[in-house]
Amino acid sequence: MTTGRLAALLSAAEARPFDAPRWNCAVYALMALKALEAVTGARPVVRVRPSLDACADSAGYPRILSAFARPGDVVQADDPERLGVVVENGQAAFVGPHGLIRAPLTTCTIAWTIG
Repeated sequence: MTTGRLAALLSAAEARPFDAPRWNCAVYALMALKALEAVTGARPVVRVRPSLDACADSAGYPRILSAFARPGDVVQADDPERLGVVVENGQAAFVGPHGLIRAPLTTCTIAWTIG
């Protein structure tokens, strides 16, 4: 994912407050998938599965250790279970109650490399 497209995705979401039916981690993940499509030219297909990590696995991107995730890669954190995107400086962005929140990659349990 190019830095410009990632920055645009984050800018659009930065201060958007959580809204369970309209703005949640699933919608954020869909936005990230649209950005992936714009960058890679391929439309990722995600299937509904019994767990969040199984849904993310269904897109076909390889898992990596979260410590090796780079900006634009997708990560999963637990407590609460949620998907986010790696930004910079060892941080990932997730949907929070008043906009995006950042957490260190060390809190992430799974990562998928996109590029």
